[in-house]
Amino acid sequence: MKKLAKLKTGDKVAIISPSFAASAVWPHVHELGLKRIREVFELEPVMYPITAKLDATLAEKANDLVAAFSDPEIKAVISTLGGDIQVTYIKNLPSEPFINNPKPFFGYSDNSHFANFLFLNGIPSFYGAALFTQFAHQKEMNPYTVKYIKHALFDEGEIELVASESFNDIGLDWGDKSLLDKERDYEVNEGWSWDGCKNGEGLLWGGCVESVDEMLRHAVQIPSLEQFEDIVLMMETSEEIPSADYVMRFFRALGERGTLERVKGVCVGRAKAREFNKPRNPEDRAAYRKEQQEIIVKTVRAYNKDIPIVQNMDFGHTEPQIPMPYGNKIRIDSENKQMFAQF
Repeated sequence: MKKLAKLKTGDKVAIISPSFAASAVWPHVHELGLKRIREVFELEPVMYPITAKLDATLAEKANDLVAAFSDPEIKAVISTLGGDIQVTYIKNLPSEPFINNPKPFFGYSDNSHFANFLFLNGIPSFYGAALFTQFAHQKEMNPYTVKYIKHALFDEGEIELVASESFNDIGLDWGDKSLLDKERDYEVNEGWSWDGCKNGEGLLWGGCVESVDEMLRHAVQIPSLEQFEDIVLMMETSEEIPSADYVMRFFRALGERGTLERVKGVCVGRAKAREFNKPRNPEDRAAYRKEQQEIIVKTVRAYNKDIPIVQNMDFGHTEPQIPMPYGNKIRIDSENKQMFAQF
């Protein structure tokens, strides 16, 4: 893996929409995100041509990615949001512009496809920290999230990952401008869930279950079985709130491919358990998360009895959020229940 250069105050960062152009629908949220980049991180955001273009073609989306990485003045690239389109074009991107100009990319959900593309080309990225969901967080950015974004942007070396004290798994309506100054509803975090006594160490690879599932369905290239022998699997589910049976079938597919018997560990983000069209009370949300955790352990253990499985982690479709160093090394200390990642 290539080593990415760290940023400094005043650096320019590209803002792009490789998936859904949320900036065209909620420009006030977009502007809040830019404001936070300037004021909280002292960086200069640069909006690319089709960031706020709803009907952008796949070629235009690809051109923005290539242009952002090729521009020597741009020191990092931040996605606005996820979506449901990258499986149709990321695999066709040229490799050279990215290999020749490696730089940090921030995004998650549908951006799993681009993160996988970068990984295959030897380029690490950060799974998390999208403009709309983290930078434009209502009221103010979560201090836990800010801490880990700063690690990703400015720090290097091994950083300990620790569980948050509280969490939120649903935002506020972006269509209501008055809510930009309203605090979200948080719940007490019960901490990370550990299974297995063996330690694990490897490069982080994975992303959103629904996106990686599409990679498998459409035969998109992913790491080889040989490469998986040096990988810690990193997975999380989206606002689609899939059933435990769906999640089981996904992990079983990885097992049948020979992946689970080779990986050095499994990290799972806290399952998002409600959405605006799927409200649930706290008890039902807790039961949903527990059922998913149990089925993941059961399915992984059918293929691998020893590796550490750490769940309910603070990444993916949850807040606060760690932008996980995708493609860089993570070290799992099961005995002391600690985790360290290379930023």
